[in-house]
Amino acid sequence: MTDLVPLRRALLSVSDKTGLIELAQALAARGVELLSTGGSAKAMRDAGLAVKDVAEVTGFPEMMDGRVKTLHPKVHGGLLALRDNDAHVAAMQEHGIEGIDLLVVNLYPFEETVAKGADYDTCIENIDIGGPAMIRAAAKNHAFVNVVTDPEDYAALLTQLDENDGATSYAFRQQLALTAYSRTAAYDAAVSGWMAGALGNDTPRRRAFAGTLKQTLRYGENSHQRAAFYTDGSGREGVATAQQHQGKELSYNNINDTDAAFELVAEFGTDTPACAIIKHANPCGVAVGKTLLDAYKSAFDCDRTSAFGGIVALNQPLDAATAEEITGIFTEVVIAPGASDEAKEIFAAKKNLRLLTTGGLPDTRAGGLAFRQVAGGFLVQDKDNGFVGLDDLKVVTKKAPTEDQMRDLLFAWKVAKHVKSNAIVYVKDGATVGVGAGQMSRVDSALIAAKKAERMAEALGLPQPLTIGSAVASDAFFPFPDGLMEAAQAGATCVIQPGGSMRDDEVIAAADEAGLAMVFTGMRHFRH
Repeated sequence: MTDLVPLRRALLSVSDKTGLIELAQALAARGVELLSTGGSAKAMRDAGLAVKDVAEVTGFPEMMDGRVKTLHPKVHGGLLALRDNDAHVAAMQEHGIEGIDLLVVNLYPFEETVAKGADYDTCIENIDIGGPAMIRAAAKNHAFVNVVTDPEDYAALLTQLDENDGATSYAFRQQLALTAYSRTAAYDAAVSGWMAGALGNDTPRRRAFAGTLKQTLRYGENSHQRAAFYTDGSGREGVATAQQHQGKELSYNNINDTDAAFELVAEFGTDTPACAIIKHANPCGVAVGKTLLDAYKSAFDCDRTSAFGGIVALNQPLDAATAEEITGIFTEVVIAPGASDEAKEIFAAKKNLRLLTTGGLPDTRAGGLAFRQVAGGFLVQDKDNGFVGLDDLKVVTKKAPTEDQMRDLLFAWKVAKHVKSNAIVYVKDGATVGVGAGQMSRVDSALIAAKKAERMAEALGLPQPLTIGSAVASDAFFPFPDGLMEAAQAGATCVIQPGGSMRDDEVIAAADEAGLAMVFTGMRHFRH
């Protein structure tokens, strides 16, 4: 295997012309012959560079609105020919094919076109054909050909040429080939995913997902697991698009928990200040208030023990008063749409506290897919963007909730959506006062949440737990009255649950006997 291969002839044809002229000038200065097409050729000529059109090489003009220009043996032969194969070399000589040592191509902006909401025909026209074909050809023949698909690699290419007297190493070409195949795979995944959506096909025969590396992580959930963080290109506000202002690098668990916190707090929009505190992907406190400071304090008072080392998410820009209060306890990450200069200065004294700002909240009603790996495959489902409003609720008990109770019931329902099943959430006056998560029995979830509330009442010096007079939410139906009765014993006076159990009548009768008001949503929020 030949290691160092000199670079004498390059084909540059790019949609994203970032850095194109500088790269072309650097190649020309090293004596590399430049081939190009269309707008790329014009841009280089306008910069005073000598460029040969691909049409001149192939003997065919660009045609069909540029759809056909590089799909020709004199291009693909130049990319695919094995330079150490006598038969290949003979074929090149017989047919007048010259080798191409470097291919620089980035693709039609299909993903960007889709993101702009373009119509079907416009999206179709932005599917690149010649580009992926050339990239795959050059990547396959990386023993002799360099293929660059990202402007980020231009500098590394020029460094290679400088270090190897105008040549590149085999190891370098291998890495370029890997990047190239990853790019065409991601491109095809974007096209197939978009087309499935455009055609309304929820279960295409093959499903592909792709991402772009944002960060190599120190490790995964545990220190023996390797991990990395990828973005999906959707641009949806959240931890993937956030700006980190301070603090050490985010870990795998930080990213997962921060995402959970921000998705939860986004349920409350931006009109009323809201705060969510997350620990191990479950909320340990959620509240709204007149100010962010009020919301944070109320969320913190739900479970002060679990809040230690937690993640704080806010639905409005962080202010100085709230920042000062947050620094009173060790906190891993704070994420918010923005932060004042004063708040940033306060956080600056806490060097290990990460501050992330996003510029906005994620749209909790937006569609999208969620997927999870299982042995031998993966599960795909719609993102849980289910929403229940006041008009969707059905009162099923003799007693109807009051207006204030309805407000707390809907609040509890929003939180329960983000708690691991089986989930029980007690809420009073716009704040969680007890959260039971991830238990095998719904009864145990109700008990755990009530016990937590009792402990917090003692810690806060309250005469009784705040579950007295609270609203309670269950993410799925009560299969028996026992879980409901535990909530009633904890002091809950009204209940929100999906309904749909074979024993709904028994559960409703038990609620009536206990004097509870109960509403059905007709929708559940399992979160496994």
